Amino acid sequence: MVILSGLVLAPTNNAASKTINVKGIVETILKSKKYASSTEPALRTCVKLYDNAYGSLKEALMNVKSSNYKSANMHLSAALDEPGICQNGFKEKHAKSPVTNENNVSFQKILIPLAFTNML
Repeated sequence: MVILSGLVLAPTNNAASKTINVKGIVETILKSKKYASSTEPALRTCVKLYDNAYGSLKEALMNVKSSNYKSANMHLSAALDEPGICQNGFKEKHAKSPVTNENNVSFQKILIPLAFTNML
């Protein structure tokens, strides 16, 4: 169990770093004002979603360190939803997301520690 829980920490930290990275990309897009005006609400929502994901990932890390795997799983699952919700905000506007690839990568990076916690 200890070895498997240790395998959750590194990919969760990696996923947390990626969420901060994607949030920064979206903030840079917003600051540059180089986007269709119809996508601004979706971009602003993505910033909030990635804040939420980061918070959930940090909670998951604390849960794993205290061997509370059920809560870790819950927080990782919550974080996993955020990239898809971000992406859906653009689909609802029938707009192309400037962070499609980043959302996909974030989803995959969160999926890895979630798979490990499902084994604990």
